[in-house]
Amino acid sequence: MSSQRLIEHYSVADYEIWEGDWELIHGMPLAMTPSPGIEHQRASGAIYAQLSQLLDNCPECEPLYEIDVELAEDTVVRPDILITCDSPEGARLTQAPELIVEVISRKTARRDEHTKLQLYAEEGVAHYVLVYPELKKAKVYRLVDGAYRKVGDFQGETHAFALSKCIIPFDFGRIWKRR
Repeated sequence: MSSQRLIEHYSVADYEIWEGDWELIHGMPLAMTPSPGIEHQRASGAIYAQLSQLLDNCPECEPLYEIDVELAEDTVVRPDILITCDSPEGARLTQAPELIVEVISRKTARRDEHTKLQLYAEEGVAHYVLVYPELKKAKVYRLVDGAYRKVGDFQGETHAFALSKCIIPFDFGRIWKRR
C-alpha cells in the first residue's frame, strides 16, 4: 500500500452543486468566510460607487460586485470588486477581468495576499488592488511580463488605471471619507 496521500481534485461541475459559499482554486475547495464586517462593507461600497461613476464614460467596461469568475475547469473565485471590459453573459464571468480589488480582513489576508496574487497573475489580470480598511491603505499591483510589480501604497492619492478601453483616475482618499 502506498504511503502517498490521495488528494482530491474538484471541478466546476462539482462546485456548481455545493451548498454554501465556496471558492475553488486549482481543484481545491476553499470555504468563504462569514459575511463581511462593517469596515469591509464601507470600503467595498465606496470603491464600487467610485468605479461605477468613473466608468459612466466608458460604455465597454463595467464594475461588478462579488460575482463568480470561472478562470479554469477547476478554478472559480469571487473577488470583492472587479472591472471587466468584455461583454459578459451568463451567471458568472468566464474570462479574467482587467482589474480585481480584494478588501482584506484578518481571515482572508493570507489567501488574498499570496494565493490569489499568484493566481490572478497567472490568469492575466492586469491590475490587482489589496485594500486594508483598518490601515486606510491600498496596495496596487500591475502585471508586467506575467508577474505583478508593486506600483505603490496609496492612502489619499489618485492613481490612473490604464484599462484596455479607457483610463480611470481612482481617488483612494474617497474610500476613507466616511470615517
